[in-house]
Amino acid sequence: MAEASISVDQDQFICSVCLDLLQDPVTVPCGHNYCKKCITDVWDFDKKGIYRCPSCKQSFAPRPGLGKNLVIAEMVEKLKKTRSQAAPPASVHTGSGDVQCDSCTGIKQKAVKSCLECRSSYCQNHLDQHESLFRGKGHDLMDVTGRLQEMMCSRHGKILEIYCRTDQRCICMLCLVDEHKNHDTVSTSAARTEKQKHLGETQIKLNQKIQKKEKDIQELREAVASHKRSAQTAVEDSEKIFTELVRFIEKRRSEVMKMIRDQERAAVSRAEIKLERLEKEINELKKRDAELKQLSHTQDHVHFLQSLSSASISLSGSTDGYSVSPHLTFSDVVNSVSQFRDKLQQFCREETEQMTETGRFICIHSYLFIKCEFPLDMRINLQMCFGVCSENHPGHHCS
Repeated sequence: MAEASISVDQDQFICSVCLDLLQDPVTVPCGHNYCKKCITDVWDFDKKGIYRCPSCKQSFAPRPGLGKNLVIAEMVEKLKKTRSQAAPPASVHTGSGDVQCDSCTGIKQKAVKSCLECRSSYCQNHLDQHESLFRGKGHDLMDVTGRLQEMMCSRHGKILEIYCRTDQRCICMLCLVDEHKNHDTVSTSAARTEKQKHLGETQIKLNQKIQKKEKDIQELREAVASHKRSAQTAVEDSEKIFTELVRFIEKRRSEVMKMIRDQERAAVSRAEIKLERLEKEINELKKRDAELKQLSHTQDHVHFLQSLSSASISLSGSTDGYSVSPHLTFSDVVNSVSQFRDKLQQFCREETEQMTETGRFICIHSYLFIKCEFPLDMRINLQMCFGVCSENHPGHHCS
């Protein structure tokens, strides 16, 4: 005999608590089916000893026992097999920062709405199931949030919908009639409006401060850029001036060296001429001395007297008026160069001190910025000191 085919609505096997296929299904006395864990958790949470059916709200006392519904369990297993053989529906998996669906088993899907009454977030599939079960039953939906537990009172498990101004915190309705009785309270929406106004004023002040700081930053950057340009110009100008000074000193050094060498050659030349003359005179004198020695040994008296008379005449006509200093020095030149060096060093020290005193230190808000100003006549002073002519002073003559 052929087995009869019965069409069954899958929604009949959905747990109204977790909104997923029944797991270990049990039946409560009113006939509704739930996952054993789901209905146990619901009843364990109720501390008042009143056990209601989440679907029809029928209450039971005492707490009824829970027996496994074998028929429903078998049909759920067949339904799971049918689902696994069917093509998986298109879904959106959770990514970084997304809220997961609390009802999905296996791979969690991205939640699209949250229910404060159920304290759960649902993907689109489980949201449709939730709406079919609880539409019109006071289950308000809100934009998905991962802060559901923070929005519930940790003491009473109710939504935080009251703001206590006295204690500056959010409370639930049960808190209002309990420890917050006679406190200054408003709804969270009203408190939000008040705080939002204050927040707006704070944001305006913050934006003004940000704009002021950004302006300060811009001014500081422009000042730094200007300082760098000024410093670069000063470096280039100073380098040019010092190059001119070095060139001038090199020229003067060459002139002094040439002067010393010229004087040396002139003195040596004069001395060599005198030496040559003296050597000739010495040779003549030696020749006369030899003749006199020979004459002193002659036996011819007449010849002796005649020769001695001519020799005496020759001796009386000799010249020996040469005057040459044996210690020729250039100490005067060295002293002049030393004085030039001392004056140069002294001038450099004085100008350096003047440049240091001229530099101005400017404090801009919370930073220290140094602005250096060099005397406009510094280059002119240096040129005039060392005899370097300037185009700005055509009437100046180098000394």
